[in-house]
Amino acid sequence: MKYYKNILLFLSVGFLTGGLFAQETTETTIPVKSKPVKNTFGSVWLMDNQTVMVPIKGTLEFDIQHRFGTIDNGSKDLYGLFAPSNIRLGINYAPVKNLFVGIGITKERSQLDLNAKYSLLQQTANNKMPISVAYFGNIVADTRNKSNFRYNAHRFSYFNQLIIARKITKNFSAQVAPSFSWFNNVEAYVDKDGLIQKKMENGHLALSFLGRYKITEKSAIIAGYDQPLTQHTTNNPHPNICFGFETTTSSHAFQVFFGNYYGIVPQSNNVFNRNDFRDGQFVIGFNITRLWNF
Repeated sequence: MKYYKNILLFLSVGFLTGGLFAQETTETTIPVKSKPVKNTFGSVWLMDNQTVMVPIKGTLEFDIQHRFGTIDNGSKDLYGLFAPSNIRLGINYAPVKNLFVGIGITKERSQLDLNAKYSLLQQTANNKMPISVAYFGNIVADTRNKSNFRYNAHRFSYFNQLIIARKITKNFSAQVAPSFSWFNNVEAYVDKDGLIQKKMENGHLALSFLGRYKITEKSAIIAGYDQPLTQHTTNNPHPNICFGFETTTSSHAFQVFFGNYYGIVPQSNNVFNRNDFRDGQFVIGFNITRLWNF
């Protein structure tokens, strides 16, 4: 009996001790932190708009963006390929985490732009944060001859955009982005009473929608729509419909597409677009980005 009592006592102590250890282990377990979702889009650009993407710290990027003329003249100018074109060259850098800053020059209106994008929220794999959010803004100077402006301040325009995106499935991502554009100088006319009246408002609201569907690991079908919201006295801009193809590598992105925007600087597109998709006034465009990491 003494032998069995010792065995029973040993088993009891072992069970209780094991239970205490198990309880202590459970209480001190640290949950695994959910990682941000990667590659919502393949580039900081998707056709005519910025995406929610912000490259990692130390990334240098070079952009080449090109727009041919409208295709509605047919073979007369080889569907816009021989028409006057628009081009932008840009360079951007990520000096700190979540921030991307850059500078660019655009042929149209000899524009010089300074821009910045900051990642505010990042979608997580466990959906604790269901969306990614970024802010994009720029300041643009029209550097044409001073005879085009009464004051130097009239050269400047500004763009502000809140970008909201979600990687819905492994292959499909979508984005919506409200924006506000401001031009210090807008067109005006003299009315019958001899008073100067603005043809357009200085400020302009717009809304952008983008979608990307991957068809292979490195390529995707892309589409977008830009809707102007502000109603101006005259010269209301037309919406933009765009669609195309994208291919990416770890350091490159190439996009070729059709769209209505001839401009490249976002506020110029949103406020001054005169190409109407109902009249077939599409342009062929392409974007090339090259990344280096330091």
